[in-house]
Amino acid sequence: MKAVIENNKTIVNFSKEEVIVLLEWLHNFNEEDNHIFFKDQAEQRVLWDLEAELENVNSAIFEGNYIEILSKAREKIRDID
Repeated sequence: MKAVIENNKTIVNFSKEEVIVLLEWLHNFNEEDNHIFFKDQAEQRVLWDLEAELENVNSAIFEGNYIEILSKAREKIRDID
């Protein structure tokens, strides 16, 4: 993952595995009633929008072996014990 500022915009580059793991977490988080974590609804809106944008660029969620893909992505990213 890398973040840079260009033309007054922050651009974050994620690896394929980072997108898969983050999208899964966002989906799970957004499915629950987590309003206690937000000080303003705008924070929740940003997470909803981020989830939607990541869904647009991640075709893995439609694969029949998505659980395996997710598991491998988590394994690749996870810290070594």
